[in-house]
Amino acid sequence: MSRKRRMFDIDMPAIDSIPADKVPDQVQEKRRGPMAAAIAENADVLRDQKSTEQSIRAENDRLAHKLVRLRSEGLVTELVALSDVVTEKLTRDRKFGPDPELEELIESIRDIGLSNPIRLERRADGRFDLIQGMRRLSAYRALHEETGEDVYTRIPAGISDASDLSDSYRRMVDENLIRKDISFAEMGALARAYSEDPANDCTDVDKAVAVLFKSASYTKRSYIRSFASLLKMLGEVLLHPNDIPRNLGVELKRKLDGNPMLISQVKNALESEPARDGPGEAAILRAFVAPDSGAARKPAAPGANKTRRAKTTFQVSGRAGVAKCSASSGRIELQYNLDFTRVDRRKLEQAIATLIDELQNEDDITHG
Repeated sequence: MSRKRRMFDIDMPAIDSIPADKVPDQVQEKRRGPMAAAIAENADVLRDQKSTEQSIRAENDRLAHKLVRLRSEGLVTELVALSDVVTEKLTRDRKFGPDPELEELIESIRDIGLSNPIRLERRADGRFDLIQGMRRLSAYRALHEETGEDVYTRIPAGISDASDLSDSYRRMVDENLIRKDISFAEMGALARAYSEDPANDCTDVDKAVAVLFKSASYTKRSYIRSFASLLKMLGEVLLHPNDIPRNLGVELKRKLDGNPMLISQVKNALESEPARDGPGEAAILRAFVAPDSGAARKPAAPGANKTRRAKTTFQVSGRAGVAKCSASSGRIELQYNLDFTRVDRRKLEQAIATLIDELQNEDDITHG
């Protein structure tokens, strides 16, 4: 009879060394075979995998909530169809005449694209109210109409949830305050429109200026109020309010406040020249704030019997656009699309010297 082969060698500890209620770890380890080890290892892997999946889900939830928050605040740029953008919610500040710089913006977008998205607010009907970026939107619409290209059918936009109307106006105004070309007439007109809109519950123009232009200085708000009042007096007859210089508008408003009878005279003077341009309109208004424009004039000082020459206004075309010129006795003003501070000083001095020499020679010929 052959001896049976021994299949397992199990080292059993002495029975006295095993506690009655627990099997020692070393005994469990020694009893664990290859299959048990594989099962235990797989269980560890499953636990690690589950923990990893939970971490990923938690991170995804965090990112999703962050994306929702950023979108609600308008900090995520999206492409919006031009047809879905509505511009009627806010009264725009660009009201008087065409935008002379829109063509430059159109060419910039054509060359390098739109670098600053417009700002929109969601509407209940699924469309969007424009808050900031009327010029950018106008440029996109012009490009789409001109080219018909699909790239201009949708515009980059930051979309936020609808907010209080006054907050929407503030966002529009604060962006536009940094524009170099925005006039006091435009800002005054916006304040008047805001006060006249029943939805704003603000019937006082001064309060409207305080709400809309809160970030502006006290002095600037004072100028805006003056122009808002001036537009109320003369708005329907002014053809070029954007060309009214700040000091002229403020002083004219003071004159009209002190003598309301002048209002009809100013209107008659403006209406008598229907073909006037911007500088011409400003010249007419300036005549009413000159020291000798009042009904009661002070006695002339000794020797002050020279005939006062009227101011001459005209325009000259240049490579960078049209120059607006205003000339009077001893004074000439030039407005041109050029940063004169960047012109070499010697070149600027030479140009002025040449101008003076030419004008002096002409004066000598005329009076010689």
